[in-house]
Amino acid sequence: MSDLEALERELLRPSDALITDLYDIEGDIILLGVGGKMGPSMARLAKQAVDQAGIKKRIIGVSRFSDPQTQAELEADGIETYAADLLNEDHLAALPDAANVLYLAGNKFGTTGKEAFTWAMNAYLPGRVAERYKNSRIVAFSTGNVYPFAPVTSGGLTEDHPTGPVGEYGQSCLGRERIFQYFSDKYQIPTLLYRLNYAVDFKYGILLEVAKAVNEGRAIDLTTGNVNVIWQGDANEIAIRALKHTSVPAKILNVTGPETVSIKWLAEQFGVLLNKEPIFINEVQPTALLSNASEAHRLFGYPRVTLRQMIDVTVTWLQGGGKTHNKPTHFQERDGKF
Repeated sequence: MSDLEALERELLRPSDALITDLYDIEGDIILLGVGGKMGPSMARLAKQAVDQAGIKKRIIGVSRFSDPQTQAELEADGIETYAADLLNEDHLAALPDAANVLYLAGNKFGTTGKEAFTWAMNAYLPGRVAERYKNSRIVAFSTGNVYPFAPVTSGGLTEDHPTGPVGEYGQSCLGRERIFQYFSDKYQIPTLLYRLNYAVDFKYGILLEVAKAVNEGRAIDLTTGNVNVIWQGDANEIAIRALKHTSVPAKILNVTGPETVSIKWLAEQFGVLLNKEPIFINEVQPTALLSNASEAHRLFGYPRVTLRQMIDVTVTWLQGGGKTHNKPTHFQERDGKF
């Protein structure tokens, strides 16, 4: 396990570019919704980068912290934490000021049957946060689900493509964007809308899901046969560095890897490494949820962790018995019901 932990530390360490950018990002950084899949590693990355830069900057994490261990671990790593329900006005008002806001809060899985809560989290709460942090700059996490499905030969949709979300989750995320855009204009809040799909890590994500299916001999549905992926460490870096690129009106930025990845090809690569024969069902459809992130690559360069590296480390982690999250992406979903 020590080898796996060393591998994780190596692939999640801050880059020189991030450390350099932090000199230009004045003020403290607060992460709202730090308790999710990406939040803890993003907070640690920011803290490591600040320490290596030798600058004084508070890294603050806010979450309900339904898992107290997450809060304790973040505190042990030097991150200031606050347990708060962001939908509670008193909790929100009591949070510390910060010049920089990374907004990670939202609801996706379990949307079906809890549509009202999803809209409250994804479209109402952003307005309350924008009012509370109207003197800050904000990077607000969004999703590629605000786009319609695109032909797999299109190269993915760019930021100027008309939105067309499928299902209430995607619609509520577009609502989140519109609310942040409104308050950005109203209060002149420098804002960036961070459209991400899909982040992957040792512990969760499309690559791990496909690898586990191959390893366990489960059939892989090829209906949604193509995806975009980006290593979580790279996605975290871009989110923090994006604080330098907020603007009024709000800038929109797609964040993902450069490839349109074939699920069939991906499973076959895992099959070779795991010495297993993948099992496939259904036919590949001509469309998928695909984003073109060339603007992010222009601003920040190509992701440091390549697709081949992601495949290799996923197998290493899986075979080594590394901890995983039971949080499937549902990337196969085509009706927008999460």
